[in-house]
Amino acid sequence: MNLTTKVLLGMAAGIAIGLIFNIFGLNAEGTFINEYIVNGFFHVVGKLFVNSLKMLVVPLVFFSLICGVCGIGDIRLLGRIGTKSFVLYMLTTAVAIATAIMIAGGLGIGEGMNIPTDTEFTGKEAPPLSQVLIDIVPTNPIQSMANGDMLSIIFFAILVGVSILLVGKKAKSLVSSVEVLNEVMMKMVTIVMSVAPYAVFCLLAKAIANLGLDLLWQLLGYVLVLIATLLFHLFVTLQSILVIFSRLSPLTFLSKIRNAQIFAFSTSSSNATIPVTLRTVTEKMGVNNSVASFTVPFGATINMDGTAIMQGVATVFIANVYGVELGVAGYLTVVLMSVLASIGTAGVPGVGLIMLSMVFSQVGLPLEGIGLILGVDRLLDMIRTAVNVSGDAVVSSVVAKSEGKLDLEVFNDPQAGVLSAGATHIDEETEKELAATVAATHDK
Repeated sequence: MNLTTKVLLGMAAGIAIGLIFNIFGLNAEGTFINEYIVNGFFHVVGKLFVNSLKMLVVPLVFFSLICGVCGIGDIRLLGRIGTKSFVLYMLTTAVAIATAIMIAGGLGIGEGMNIPTDTEFTGKEAPPLSQVLIDIVPTNPIQSMANGDMLSIIFFAILVGVSILLVGKKAKSLVSSVEVLNEVMMKMVTIVMSVAPYAVFCLLAKAIANLGLDLLWQLLGYVLVLIATLLFHLFVTLQSILVIFSRLSPLTFLSKIRNAQIFAFSTSSSNATIPVTLRTVTEKMGVNNSVASFTVPFGATINMDGTAIMQGVATVFIANVYGVELGVAGYLTVVLMSVLASIGTAGVPGVGLIMLSMVFSQVGLPLEGIGLILGVDRLLDMIRTAVNVSGDAVVSSVVAKSEGKLDLEVFNDPQAGVLSAGATHIDEETEKELAATVAATHDK
């Protein structure tokens, strides 16, 4: 049984157990299952897994991007890759929110409803665009790595790579070392992914057990429209972009991105899914590392298709609930604000609500309206993160194909990148050889 099948089984089992705990009241506050199983064992295992993925993000992006820059062959190509990626990410985000507003507005969700809420929401101040641009250049690269500031890390890694190229032949041994370190990081991804089925089970069992279905019934219109729009964007808009710009098969793409989507769904974090997405687009889809090492972390930072769709649907919903007429100008403002807000916004759980508070403030909607959708946002965040990650993979494939950096044989091979049973097996001879090497070095 391959890893994808195991993860899917873990996902299904987690949802089933979570529903059983919730529907039959087994997860009531103070019970043994609530204290020691759901918020104990499930919480610890899930958190350990998410932390282990996040642990890999910074070193993987750093080493992979340096290798990508050094192996790119033509430094001008880096500029083309960056420009194409940025334009495509902004285009997909703008299309996503425009689609959401049209669908939600056409269906008139929230009209005539009066849902009381006692949940308060305080919006956070987002930095101005000028500050986001200034922060791209880190004053302390180590601090940026510690904080996970992805744009700063990307900038510094590219600068290191370009500097290595300028040094020339003298840096050959350094390039070899960085390539080995990159391979080591990819092996660490393999190790972490081997425990994924069990972690996904725990993450989903906890989420479903705590969320329940009551809120879904109260906000059924909002939930259904949002999910339908997310699925429309994933299966229609993104696949249309893939076909139009690269002529690649959408069916092949969807079969290969499934693993990354499950990880994104489970973790609700684009950043935490970077190691899995990077491995998927390089080993399963044949995207050259020189492209993927830039487009994947860059997309995890600025590509917010799923979040933009949530903002569009939520804006229409709250405006209708409170009887506020936004008009064409108001909705155009929402589109522009969402596209701008996606730049430099960290790909972490819950960031959509922060961006939504900015949009609401700009168009004059009451911030307390966000309290209406807080209860169901955690579940919907899981779905929209999967859409975000799919968008990253589509843009990576399109850009790679346009630059001749995509291996079509790998893309069309259904077995490419599939983890074998021996992927995490340590060879005894290699073990002894490395031990002898270390001993000899130590003796010297």
